[in-house]
Amino acid sequence: MTALYLRLSRDDGTVTESESIANQKAFLTDYAERNGLNVVGVFSDDGYSGLSFVEVR
Repeated sequence: MTALYLRLSRDDGTVTESESIANQKAFLTDYAERNGLNVVGVFSDDGYSGLSFVEVR
């Protein structure tokens, strides 16, 4: 089982889902499918920098 973790790039601070998050999700989902990984969750801290602590939803 695999979970994907998507992290905001400091260079992409838009209000809606950032382009970096969308790109990461597409890349990691494709990688998981090509390698037979069962994705059971996708976690994202879009809208928050690594300097902020947030509870994963």
